[in-house]
Amino acid sequence: MATTNGSSFLPEQDMLDPILGELKRTVREYTTATTESSCPVVRQMFTDLTADTLKLQGEFYTMMKQQNMYTSGPYALKYDVDKQHKQAQQSIQKAHDTINQKTAGMGTFSHSPNVASHATNVPPTSYM
Repeated sequence: MATTNGSSFLPEQDMLDPILGELKRTVREYTTATTESSCPVVRQMFTDLTADTLKLQGEFYTMMKQQNMYTSGPYALKYDVDKQHKQAQQSIQKAHDTINQKTAGMGTFSHSPNVASHATNVPPTSYM
């Protein structure tokens, strides 16, 4: 909204921050809907909506960062990120093992994670 002299009632950052927050919230909601969908068509729709919204949120974040409207938190060491990633991969593997045990003899049911393995013993670097 502009005043009669052309200035805005709110600084641009104050108008854009809630939009960025809403995009992040929407991604969480779509992710929840995806995990709770039992219909493959509905699940795929929410998966697509999640991916599209993540892309839009990333573009919005990048634009705000380039205009110095958003400051990132502290950097994470590559070691810490890799450790979290490894723990997540182990959890996924345990879930797959449990599914395979519970569905043994029930027909074909398999899923292999689409996760590339990471090299170990990599010197720490930082991520944003």
